[in-house]
Amino acid sequence: MKTTQKHDGRVASLTFAEVYPHYVAKVEKKGRTVDELHQVITWLTGFSESRIRELIDDKVTFKQFFAKAKLNPNAHLIKGVICGYRIEEIETPLTQQVRYMDKLVDELAKGRKMEKILRTAE
Repeated sequence: MKTTQKHDGRVASLTFAEVYPHYVAKVEKKGRTVDELHQVITWLTGFSESRIRELIDDKVTFKQFFAKAKLNPNAHLIKGVICGYRIEEIETPLTQQVRYMDKLVDELAKGRKMEKILRTAE
């Protein structure tokens, strides 16, 4: 799926610190925890909880965030529609990676079992 250059630029320049509170609010509103959120972020990126905090404090952009990440080799198993885009069809790698995170947070908030979210029970 083709995203626009403007859309991709906006995604790249957003800071993780700007979006993170929205992730927290979304999962907590649905009865999930920040620890579970961090587990999901760690699975996708390889970042420890302390590293996640550092990246928030440093106000890194999503471009910088994912440049530092070691993406999980099973990330390609994240499929579906998020924000109106079919994840597996997004052509811009960074935009796809951000949508991977959005999809995992969405699944967590919807009460999906952790082993399913982390693609360990395929």
